[in-house]
Amino acid sequence: MADRGYDTDAILAQAQAQGVSPVIPPRKHRNIQRPYDQYLYKLRHLVENAFLHLKRWRGVATRYAKRASSFLALVQIRCMVLWLAIS
Repeated sequence: MADRGYDTDAILAQAQAQGVSPVIPPRKHRNIQRPYDQYLYKLRHLVENAFLHLKRWRGVATRYAKRASSFLALVQIRCMVLWLAIS
């Protein structure tokens, strides 16, 4: 999954050669608009926005926690706060 900026024939050919089904929307100037899985692309956008909201919290962005377990707890708390905000 990638953004429209990665819609080149070389990248698509390399992905298909490696056995990957690319989910990259075609650029608007392409003569032939190829199909892509719009649902998967929307999910990619949701995940990208979740990371954006996580990084807005200074403790997560700068990784103040010294231990991995403390950092994981910090990320989990922030995810709970985000989940409660959208529920």
